[in-house]
Parts: sequence; C-alpha cells; structure tokens
Amino acid sequence: MKKFDKKVWLSTPTMHGDEIKYVQEAYEKNWMSTIGENINVIENQIADKLGCKYAVALSSGTSALHLAVKLAGVKEGDYVFCSDMTFAATVNPVLYEKAIPIFIDTEYDTWNMDPISLEKAFELYPNVKVVIVVNLYGTPAKYDELLDICEKHGAVIIEDAAESLGATYKGKQTGTFGDYNIISFNGNKIITGSSGGMLLTDDLKAANKARKWSTQSRENAPWYQHEEVGYNYRMSNVIAGVVRGQIPYLAEHISQKKAIYERYKNGFKDLPVSMNPYDETTMEPNFWLSCLLINEDSLCKYVRSDNDTCYVSEPGKSCPSEILETLAKYNAEGRPIWKPMHLQPMYRMNPFITREGNGRAQTNAYIEGKSIDVGADIFNRGLCLPSDNKMTIEEQEQIIEIVKSCFK
Repeated sequence: MKKFDKKVWLSTPTMHGDEIKYVQEAYEKNWMSTIGENINVIENQIADKLGCKYAVALSSGTSALHLAVKLAGVKEGDYVFCSDMTFAATVNPVLYEKAIPIFIDTEYDTWNMDPISLEKAFELYPNVKVVIVVNLYGTPAKYDELLDICEKHGAVIIEDAAESLGATYKGKQTGTFGDYNIISFNGNKIITGSSGGMLLTDDLKAANKARKWSTQSRENAPWYQHEEVGYNYRMSNVIAGVVRGQIPYLAEHISQKKAIYERYKNGFKDLPVSMNPYDETTMEPNFWLSCLLINEDSLCKYVRSDNDTCYVSEPGKSCPSEILETLAKYNAEGRPIWKPMHLQPMYRMNPFITREGNGRAQTNAYIEGKSIDVGADIFNRGLCLPSDNKMTIEEQEQIIEIVKSCFK
C-alpha cells in the first residue's frame, strides 16, 4: 500500500466559508472583545437547538466546567464523583476548587459511567452531592439510570457534553440532562470556533452568576467594583463568529461522521474487533470519533509504561500500539483511548469505584472472565481511528486495509 500524500487526520475543523463572514462583521463593527452580536446569536441558537433555557458562551469547555463545579456548590475538601475514562479537562476543575475527585468505573455498553458502580459509590460515600458525567466520543450515557440514582441520593449531575453536541438520548439532546451542562467548540469537535465552549442551564440565576464570574465578577457599579473572585472566561465575539458560521452545518457533520463509523463497522466485520458501542433503541450519537476494540483473545503480547509501549507481533493478533504505529507509517493519525483517570500519575491515590466496590483493592481482578476494571480493559484493547469528515471514501478504505494487515 502507498503512503498517503496528505496526512489523514483524526479529526480537524471542517470550514464552509460562512465563518469568515461573521468574523469580518465583528472586525468591521469593531466588536473584537467579549461582547457583540455573534455571542448573542450563538447563545440563543444553541439554547433553542438543544432545548435549554440559557446558554453562556465561554472561552473553553474547561472554563464552562469550572463554573459548573462552582455553581454546584463544590467546596474545598468535598468529594465529587467523576467519570473515569475521559480527558483530564473533565476532572481538573474539581481540583481548581480544591475538592477531591472519586472516579466511577466505566460500563461496556456505552463506555460511559457505569450506573451500578455509581450506586456502589453512594453506598461508600453517601454524602457526595455532585456527579460529573461524560458522554464519551459523542455517545450519550445511560441518563435514565444515572438521574434516578442521583435523585435518590440528593445529588446533582453536571453533564460534560463536550464531545457529544447534537447527540440524543431518548430523543432529548445531550447537554440538557444535568442541572449544569457544558459543550465545547475546540478545534477537533463536531463544530468548532477554534476554541470556546458554553455553559447550559435552565436556571436563570445560575446563568447570570456564570456571566458575572466569567467577566471578573464585576459588580453593578459605576466603577470597577469587585466583591468575589472572578475569571477571564467570556468568549470572544470573533470566536463566536466562527461558531455562528458552523452551527448550520452541525447535522451535516454528524451525518458524515456516522457514515465513517458505518464504513468502519462494515469493513471490520471479518476482524476480531468491535466498534465503540451504543444502544440503537435509545441513543443517537454524533459519532465524533470512531473507535475500535480488539477482542481479548486476539490481543498480542504487549505492555505500556507511563510513557512508552512494547509489543510482540503475533499472527492473527494485534494491539492498539501496533495499529497506531502502522497507521502513522502510512501518514494517518489515530489515537489511544483516553487513559482512565485512576491510572493517571496525578490521580493514582484518589478513590476508584467499580461494581465490586473499591477498585484499588482489585487490580487485574476478573469475575466470570470479565475485567472488574472496565475502563482499564477498554484502554488496553481500544484505539481511536482516523475520523476526519474530509477523509475520502478511498482513504478510509485504505485505512481499513491497513488495520486488517495488522492481524495477518
């Protein structure tokens, strides 16, 4: 097979031309700061599209999460239940408030927070009042179950929908299931502003508080009056112009991503692998990233340290490291699955809860042949495939053949 002339990327911005019109408009009207028409428009458009009452445009999804954590009342020393298999940005805002993340294991059906593990966590830590749930790779979590558990225990959900804009669970848009919810417009997301994010809520008081905090907590006074800590978190009107030009293309991008997922699924039907799963009866992901999971008995021998990997090629078997290295040789970009937070050096001393209780006491344990530490198992066997919606069918067909070659 021939090396790709141009790199096939994991996921890059797909621009359409409308974006520059609104950026130019911001320039011509000199609204180059954190106020302006573009911000007002996208806040209204996103709120209307998702079915929430208020959207607050911010500088990033991470800043939105930080304000959500503050709005949820998290204080120094509090415990917060967090999805384990995610990007560190989901969890770091908990530390900003000097609170303590407790990681909840993943389930195999959606690769999201396991409701059974969450219930077990409440048995061990009954006083926890905040749960941060991630919709991994654009697939919704099991919100009926998670919400029931949180309601029973008097806890609120913060929904991290950074990766799942446009996805639905039982017909309802993600980004609307929690008391406070966030989305991201980072450069690799389903639509982008190059950066940026939003806090979403039905609570007017919370939305107004977030706006105040995001603009350095300036009080309503004729001079710069400050009575509490604030942040420089408001979105730029220029960035909002890019987002404004992207919003009309959300459905188109999702359709393209879904087609990529389906082509992979069909192309790998004879391999000992599966795709990142979802429940077709209740969920419609946005298919942001297509991921592959190698069957346990088809995993070659390999080990990973914190910074390196080593594997032994075996006929009929492969591993994420071999596949990713092979893709790179052909000028294509893949990525490992998010390394679970409980395995990260900075979080290794934090509690980690599985269906069986304290996961720290059960390393490498199995019940009925299945791993207790589901997130570690998925990380061990999974990888993210090139999912750029500008990838041609021919390029994707070659990607499929490259992956197949790793199992020969």
